Amino acid sequence: MNGITLHHCPQSRSMRSLWLLHELGVEFEVVTHPFGKNLRDPNYLARSPAGRVPALEIEGRSIFETGAITEVLCETYSPNALGRPARHVERADWLIWVHFSETISQHSAALTQQHVALYDDTMRSPIVMKLEAARLAKCYDAIEGRLAELGANGQYLLPTGFSAADVSVGQAVYMALHFAKLDAHPLTSVWYERIAQRPAFQASLPKGDERLYPQEFFAPWQS
Repeated sequence: MNGITLHHCPQSRSMRSLWLLHELGVEFEVVTHPFGKNLRDPNYLARSPAGRVPALEIEGRSIFETGAITEVLCETYSPNALGRPARHVERADWLIWVHFSETISQHSAALTQQHVALYDDTMRSPIVMKLEAARLAKCYDAIEGRLAELGANGQYLLPTGFSAADVSVGQAVYMALHFAKLDAHPLTSVWYERIAQRPAFQASLPKGDERLYPQEFFAPWQS
């Protein structure tokens, strides 16, 4: 096939790839899927064998996993701006933060299951909710420490400026903020507010009623 097609569910990890595509300014199409069993359809499993989003169709093949999608898109379209090429002094840090987004997202996914997917209070665990929210706070600690380490260069996660690392971690924080606030992380809060003002971030937000989360915040002790 020709062109780029992103398979996407709003307010999921695929928002990370959607935001990046908007930042790149390339032409692409979006196929929006509802949350449900349609992702188990054999036609979709041919694109993403675990039945998850995102899947990116590009240059006649399908790529899944957000970290891989980020690397391929940046290497193809923006290796020196949104990406950091091999042997660049920031390459290792770029990779670390691009993939740290999944550490954050796994805790948000556990909380999404507890608060949203499980339909009866008796199925939910307040202990799990508190534990996973605390783990998100630990992730915020890591971001806060990075920004503090950079000092005056700490507007973004890399000292030379905005990159796909900010996109990846920023989208993960967007999801995490439904479960853990940034009140104790002032540098992270300022950083997040800065990147959330970007037009590409705004373009990746859910439209109308296409939301996974029925509310903006879920208290960790709620059951």
